[in-house]
Amino acid sequence: MTAKPPIFTTFGCRLNSYETQAMKELTAQSGLENAVIVNTCAVTAEAVRKARQEIRKLRRTNPDAKLIVTGCAAQIEPERFADMPEVDLVMGNTEKMNPETWAGLAGDFIGQTEKVIVDDIMSVTETAAHLIDGFGTRSRAYVQVQNGCDHRCTFCIIPYGRGNSRSVPAGVIVDQIKRLVQQGFNEVVLTGVDLTSWGADLPSEPKLGDLVARILKLVPDLPRLRISSIDSIEVDDALMQAIATEPRLMPHMHLSLQAGDNMVLKRMKRRHLRDDAIRFCEEARRLRPDMTFGADIIAGFPTETEEMFENSLKLVEECDLTWLHVFPYSPRPGTPAAKMPQVDGRAIKSRATRLRAAGAAQVARHLQGQVGQPHRVLMENPLMGRTAQFAEVAFDAPQPEGQIVDAVIKAVDGQQLVA
Repeated sequence: MTAKPPIFTTFGCRLNSYETQAMKELTAQSGLENAVIVNTCAVTAEAVRKARQEIRKLRRTNPDAKLIVTGCAAQIEPERFADMPEVDLVMGNTEKMNPETWAGLAGDFIGQTEKVIVDDIMSVTETAAHLIDGFGTRSRAYVQVQNGCDHRCTFCIIPYGRGNSRSVPAGVIVDQIKRLVQQGFNEVVLTGVDLTSWGADLPSEPKLGDLVARILKLVPDLPRLRISSIDSIEVDDALMQAIATEPRLMPHMHLSLQAGDNMVLKRMKRRHLRDDAIRFCEEARRLRPDMTFGADIIAGFPTETEEMFENSLKLVEECDLTWLHVFPYSPRPGTPAAKMPQVDGRAIKSRATRLRAAGAAQVARHLQGQVGQPHRVLMENPLMGRTAQFAEVAFDAPQPEGQIVDAVIKAVDGQQLVA
């Protein structure tokens, strides 16, 4: 059999994509060949179903390969994947980032090692972010600064896949970003599972705002810094100060809101109320008038009445949310919410559709307001880039990929601006 490099399939979040990039480097160093590696997601039951479906497909198309399953679903339900006849090995989230794990698999490991290599994720106290400097396109790099989560929202299984919150030290992060800037990246995105908890486990317990300020001060040549999904109730004063005073911090934040009704938020075991979300958005926009917000919202959480749903729908306008990620609720076995009285599936689907329509209207309004406005656009490919607020911009003439170009918006075409 001709030796072939490993094939990777990734489900889920940016952090999983980051870790797949690290695994590519680790497997290359170990010499692993003729392997298929599936990096799974466990955020919903549907995500697990899709991963299992993909595993069966990959086995059919790669009958002689070693098939390895890892990621959050493998961490949480290792035996479920080990019982699949298509699977040769199940590997936990800690093990997949360990060079020694891959070094031990370089030979013909099938039958020579345990089928399940998954340790207790709750015992892990450090991240493995030092393995790679970041991943992304030629224009944008993603840097992991935190992993895990200490919160226990009733709908979420992820802490059992990722473990407790643990932070990458600021000095390590700054050094990574310096190297990325030297490699030509013009934008860096900070990623994590619970980004606003960064620093709580470090000496002196710094906050995310302190990290942002330190990066911008110590890496003066970094044109753009972006932060990914945050919990608005945990935003600290230093981050608010950066929003107000640092033009290199991009005016776009994705908020983990989940709902706009106080009773639903309480049953989700969230730490904020709807007024907290509205107040944060108003204050951030007062400090930075060009700020835009994305948000995660769940439609049809257990016990959600039509009146409760209407409060979530109204929040879209009250917070002036532009980019929505709408999740129709599906019960995740092992979570408290799965045991609560469920909403009818047709109602869930209808509510998700209405939320998406509200989001689409907000996007259309935002894009229309940009016509005639100047923007600095980071080019993702020769004909498409993104504004500071993360709106796509289409160009009719090629631009230098990875560079920031000045443009005036001429029109709107669907979900894109035209320059």
